[in-house]
Amino acid sequence: MRIGIFVLAISLSVLAIKNTSGAEEYASFKIGYLELERDARYDETQAYARIQLRPRGRPFSGAEVGIADAKIIGDAIKVVFSIERRIGADPKGLVKEIESLSAEGVHFFLVDLPEIQLLDLADRVQGSNVLLLNVTSQADSLRGIDCRPNLLHLSPSYNMLADALVQYLVFKKWTKILLLEGPSILDEQIVRAVERAAARFGAEIIDKRPFLLSNDPREREKNNVALLTGGRRGYDVVYVADSYGEFGRYVPYQINRPRPVVGTAGLVADWWSWSWERHGAPQLNSRFERHTGRRMVGQDWSAWVGVKAIVQAVTRSKSTHFQAVSDYLRGERIKIDGVKGPSLSFRQWNNQLRQPILIGTHNAIIARAPLRGFLHEINDLDTLGDDARDTTCQF
Repeated sequence: MRIGIFVLAISLSVLAIKNTSGAEEYASFKIGYLELERDARYDETQAYARIQLRPRGRPFSGAEVGIADAKIIGDAIKVVFSIERRIGADPKGLVKEIESLSAEGVHFFLVDLPEIQLLDLADRVQGSNVLLLNVTSQADSLRGIDCRPNLLHLSPSYNMLADALVQYLVFKKWTKILLLEGPSILDEQIVRAVERAAARFGAEIIDKRPFLLSNDPREREKNNVALLTGGRRGYDVVYVADSYGEFGRYVPYQINRPRPVVGTAGLVADWWSWSWERHGAPQLNSRFERHTGRRMVGQDWSAWVGVKAIVQAVTRSKSTHFQAVSDYLRGERIKIDGVKGPSLSFRQWNNQLRQPILIGTHNAIIARAPLRGFLHEINDLDTLGDDARDTTCQF
């Protein structure tokens, strides 16, 4: 009896040693995450009367949820996925962080930077074994004339969002658009995207009228919604281009005629929403809310799907080496589940992640683009944003 117990004890000890050595065999794959120390886009002081006009949380939380989700896959392929967050004062400082992490074998970086700083960073690390994944910047130029081969885009461009919303307007036969234009540079980018989408899908911008966020009675032609939307010319819908959102929130129900309001107020095109209820979205939203205490928005989803895309590339390429993972990530075989329906992948001509766009109000999704009837010869998702024949990107 004692001999049996002794043999059993020895057997358990051997198993414990084997399990320990097995754990040591796991490969490590670390993903970098870069952001600015002071980013005006997240400035809490810009809130008006404690009203949150746009998301304030940093999207790093989405990457954390992505890493947590990757644990099961990591256990299956014996890879430990982790993320390293680094903050810099400017692109020059972030290059030092990249160099430091690269020395540790980190080559893939999720990047939360505005357009100008992002382009600067991409140029500074050009030619090195580093791949940057843009989490937040929506500038069309980064997918066009200012594209870079070492920069992939997880967030949609302004063109993609405008194409989605104009598809819906054409689908509903609301083709005559009154466009209200804000004064900022970002508002200009939105306007250009809407004008392009209207020409592309057969809508008509009957007038373009600038607005100002002001109470000055001398500027009432530009700050009074009823006056802005008046006149003799008929229109089906009012499209508001207001990147900040302060003016736009006053436009619905104050326009001169009973018409829908779309754009940055009313009916909005976005790439994620807490109210999306299909394809596993409620589970993702629940995981994110438990982790952060707030609702998931588009930028958070971009960080989450960026981690998922890298994990997928490691899994399918059966490698942790930079070139193999990078090639698979940007290749035609990858199929990323973004819990929005169709499989996602990166466009070969401008490194943009092709993805559906959600069209909805503040608490409901009304439609998902591309809409029925808007077809592409290869992939219907390429009806959103620059197609291969449209692109000005030259790697």
